Amino acid sequence: MEQSPVVIRVDPDPLAPYAISPGWRAGGLIFLSGQAAINEQGELVGEGDFEAQLAQTFINIDRVLAAGGSSRSRIVKVTIYLTDMGNFPQIVEARKRYFSAPWPADTIVEVRALALPGLMVEIDVIAAAD
Repeated sequence: MEQSPVVIRVDPDPLAPYAISPGWRAGGLIFLSGQAAINEQGELVGEGDFEAQLAQTFINIDRVLAAGGSSRSRIVKVTIYLTDMGNFPQIVEARKRYFSAPWPADTIVEVRALALPGLMVEIDVIAAAD
């Protein structure tokens, strides 16, 4: 019997003020909302520091995946949004640091802006549930 989709909850939830669920577990997959450099208190981390923002983004990804019953090693698809494609070389290095082969499927796009001023990167993922 197929299970109904279930919202993933984290506490505290820095996305709650924006009426966004951190993610959903649907069948055997986990779908995360875009994660960015926002700490658990909803504060921007690493303004002007791409590497600090990337690190916080992956902390958030790990946190929501764990709450949903998965982990970074189960990610199958990544979409990365950059406000400056000049940061692409850091993304290539980050892929090697945060993932291992076989690499997730990946899409990367440059956007004019992200939800909050000062954000430089946002990442959403799809992962297999454990």
